Amino acid sequence: MKFQFHLPTAVHFGKNCVIGSSSEFSELGAKAFLVTGRHSARVSGALDSVEEAFRHEGIEWTQFDRVENNPSLKTVQEAAASARKSGAEFIVGIGGGSAIDAAKAVAVLAAGDIAPEDLFRNRFDKVLPIVAVPTTSGTGSEVTPYSVLLCPEKETKLSFGTEKTFPHIACLNPAYTYSLDRKNTVNTAVDAFTHLLESYCSKRSTPLSACLALEGLASFGRCLPALLGDSVAERERELLMYASLLGGAVIAQTGVTIAHGMGYCYTCFHGIPHGKANGLLMKPYVEYVARLCPEKIRKVLSTLRLKSAEELTEAIAGLVGKPPVLSPETIKKYTELTLLQKGSIANTAGNMGPEEIRALWEATQKEAV
Repeated sequence: MKFQFHLPTAVHFGKNCVIGSSSEFSELGAKAFLVTGRHSARVSGALDSVEEAFRHEGIEWTQFDRVENNPSLKTVQEAAASARKSGAEFIVGIGGGSAIDAAKAVAVLAAGDIAPEDLFRNRFDKVLPIVAVPTTSGTGSEVTPYSVLLCPEKETKLSFGTEKTFPHIACLNPAYTYSLDRKNTVNTAVDAFTHLLESYCSKRSTPLSACLALEGLASFGRCLPALLGDSVAERERELLMYASLLGGAVIAQTGVTIAHGMGYCYTCFHGIPHGKANGLLMKPYVEYVARLCPEKIRKVLSTLRLKSAEELTEAIAGLVGKPPVLSPETIKKYTELTLLQKGSIANTAGNMGPEEIRALWEATQKEAV
């Protein structure tokens, strides 16, 4: 047995974890730059907690609150310019994956004068320290090095990430998700599920990452009835944040697979949230993996306490609905764009090429509405 597992982020999980970590914030510097969306950081209570911790430690801060649901390169460049002007010594991302991903980009761009193309080529040395405070249970970005940004000119999303873009500190308080409505709770939960499933089925899966992925899937499975129902209680929200954390931890080791690479097209061209976009691809993805790695799908089903792959994909469809109808020309275009996601393709079981990707896109049309 031989494998590696690297997770340099200090994780604090539970009530009052932000104020309890305040002394660690002060070790990062005396001036912070906060990266948030317009509403969720404040509504969730996370921003109040961070500000309280900063006041306790005498840390000065400046806030940038214009991060979109799918952060663009233009936005993070504007934020980075503000961060440099403020003299920020560390960056804090508060919100869902978009805010935390944007914070990573700001941490790179504010630390050094690099061209945008160098960002996506991971050609940078300096990165300001990053603190991540998630307010959703989905991306797990608080424990990954990855940042995914929208690039309209390329009609897709592109990512970057090195060991230096792992957050230094992650503070996870499930109470910050209490204000999420059912739709956003479900969509982000499905994102966490796809991270766990894809990591477990990745070519780069290791014994340790697989163990954690199954633990996360078990937590998600305990929440599935509530997610399919009318409300999600505090206990389920705690389990979902735990599952999201584990999903981030494992994709930091294994990467994601073709479902993520395909899902970007749904987000870019249909405005479908990231987690839901991944969920819409689960039926063809699960069927594909089941043909190549049936023992893995059997283990996933056993962990989720489900009887068949059909029961699993029907449950996910019950959460996210049916995929959109696509024309043959659109399928051709989406196949070409998916081919740009080389990392996701390389991690996928089998030999994933243009024909296989096209077949997966065509398979979505069996359920399309």
